[in-house]
Amino acid sequence: QVQVVESGGGLVPAGGSLTLSCAASGTSFRINAMAWYRQEPGKQREYVASVTSGALTNYADSVKGRFTIPRDGAKNTFYLHMSTLKPEDTAVYYCVVYLGGMDYWGTGTQVTVSS
Repeated sequence: QVQVVESGGGLVPAGGSLTLSCAASGTSFRINAMAWYRQEPGKQREYVASVTSGALTNYADSVKGRFTIPRDGAKNTFYLHMSTLKPEDTAVYYCVVYLGGMDYWGTGTQVTVSS
């Protein structure tokens, strides 16, 4: 069973930066496709960014130019580097990894951007 754990959330002032981590365990296979989502209280979970099995990265328009998924990292560990953060980026951020036709979600990490 693949387990996913996010970390790195916290409180940051507007204009600041934060890097989230996502660690997937429980498999010997290399995971190549994953995505980040976020959810504000009372709202639907929304797509933030992803990397495909072909190493292509995609970003939601709301974060394009500010968030990046670095390409380098340990096996089955992923990151979301967030810069120029805005109060509207405040949310619980979730990592999902894709393997063998299944998707595995973490429980999220809270990011709060103060104005």
